[in-house]
Amino acid sequence: MNFELTQLSVADIQGDIEVIIVIDKNTDHTFVQDKKLLKKAGFEGGQDETCFLVSKDRLYVGADSTRSKDIRTAAANAIKALNGKEYKSIKIATYLSSEKCTNSLRAMVEGFVLGAYTFENYKTKKSKKKIKHISISLEEYNGYKVDVEKASTVIHKAQIIADATNFTRNIVNTTPDDCYPNVMAEIAETMADETGLKCKVLKPKELRKEKMETLLAVARASRHRPRVIHLAHKPKDAKCVVTLVGKGLTYDSGGLSLKPADFMVTMKSDKSGGSAVIGIMKAVAEMNLPVEVHGFVGAVENMIGGDAYKPDDVLVAKNGKTIEVRNTDAEGRLVLADTLCYAQQEVKADYLFDLATLTGACVVGVGNYTSGIMGNSDDMKSLVVDAAKRSGELATALDFNPYLKKTIKSEIADVCNISNTRYGGAITAGQFLSEFIDEDHKEKWAHIDIAGPAFVEHAWGENPFGASGAGVRMMVKLIEKLSEDDK
Repeated sequence: MNFELTQLSVADIQGDIEVIIVIDKNTDHTFVQDKKLLKKAGFEGGQDETCFLVSKDRLYVGADSTRSKDIRTAAANAIKALNGKEYKSIKIATYLSSEKCTNSLRAMVEGFVLGAYTFENYKTKKSKKKIKHISISLEEYNGYKVDVEKASTVIHKAQIIADATNFTRNIVNTTPDDCYPNVMAEIAETMADETGLKCKVLKPKELRKEKMETLLAVARASRHRPRVIHLAHKPKDAKCVVTLVGKGLTYDSGGLSLKPADFMVTMKSDKSGGSAVIGIMKAVAEMNLPVEVHGFVGAVENMIGGDAYKPDDVLVAKNGKTIEVRNTDAEGRLVLADTLCYAQQEVKADYLFDLATLTGACVVGVGNYTSGIMGNSDDMKSLVVDAAKRSGELATALDFNPYLKKTIKSEIADVCNISNTRYGGAITAGQFLSEFIDEDHKEKWAHIDIAGPAFVEHAWGENPFGASGAGVRMMVKLIEKLSEDDK
């Protein structure tokens, strides 16, 4: 999809169809040219409500305000309404929340790209994507003057971030038979070649040498050998160092603690954290942000078989801690334990984040659409929650406490891989991970449980059925902020 920025008024732009965003149900605004027809059609201008006037070649869509979150979903729903239509180009005005803030312009572009996304790799009949070109006029809803150079930069960034999110969605949506650990590593290597990132892939021999025995145990019963991927963006004069660690379970059967059949469906999505790390690295490289960023992915498949690891096993993690296994379906935290240890060994970071579809308990606690943010530092949690809010993602902090930590105590090992209570499972999983954060990173780490928003079986906001690319926009926004802050 190609975007063009122009100082011409919307009326003077060539375009097959005009998209008009109706703000706060204000159908009397000068941008609204079809008041009588809209009233006749019953259009009230509610958030994401659309009205398609074919005879006028105009599409109206409602937004509650000019804030980014409202403009983003309005644009996404507008492009969805045009799917399958014969129009090839759109023209639209600019909608800003203030004269100096172009965030809503960025959100609009993101909305168009994210809303146009479809995953049809396995369909014999593909839908036809007609919209190829979008012209954005600097004619502004409130009459604000828009800086052309700043607006152009904003649009470019929006395209990069939205494309990286869709790239992530594609990885997550790909079936486990087509995306297993080696394929995930190949995707990362190809992307690194295209963007100039450095990429290192550890195979089983190297993993054994690094004493990553908990990760290897999870992978043991699969015919697909595990991989640990390390992507690096190392610009000159970097303002700080950020490490991202992603859970890349390309498929999770639950192991010998086998999932019920209906819970096993959609488990291709258990690689969402690792996929997000790859997508984030893609965006960081293409934006060439002045921050050193490292992305680590533990890519593993958790299957059953005669060589499967078992409940009652005691595993030794890379940092030497022993783990009593009481449930083989709590495998992601075992993969992350070793990958976190390896990441901290390789990079001394100023900020350390892990992203994982870690617990169903997080979905129970905060719902399908919200990520749970945990860690030892309130500042780190706030940093992530704020970045989520500014990027259009939803996140909330979940606090650790000493009483829940006692529930992962083991009588025969240093720690147990599940708690002895059914309650607070998202937090106890986060506290388990904290056992593998060294002293240097203890206050620099945040755990991001994306189990809710990563894969939802219906469309919501700017997101389609299936993978949302959760975590990409949030973390890119956070890294952007770090790149702007003075050390």
